[in-house]
Amino acid sequence: MPLSLDEVKRIAHLARLEISEADAAQTQGQLNDIFGLIEQMQAVATEGIEPMAHAQDLVLRLREDAVTESNQHPLFQSVAPQVEAGLYLVPKVIE
Repeated sequence: MPLSLDEVKRIAHLARLEISEADAAQTQGQLNDIFGLIEQMQAVATEGIEPMAHAQDLVLRLREDAVTESNQHPLFQSVAPQVEAGLYLVPKVIE
């Protein structure tokens, strides 16, 4: 469905874009080319084709889910201004 020049100008007006006659004609051609490409893509029969997560058949390398750091929670809380029951206390910011 090709756009008319008036439709391009209306779209530019709605988008608050100032567009000259020459730019409107050029934009009309570009938009119509894009719509033509979309129509070609929609015409492709895609029934029975599984969606892909990636364009190539890649497999991610996985690592073992293991703890690599020691528990430093007491060390981090030792420098905190206020701590209670293992939680950081912060000033009230919303009244």
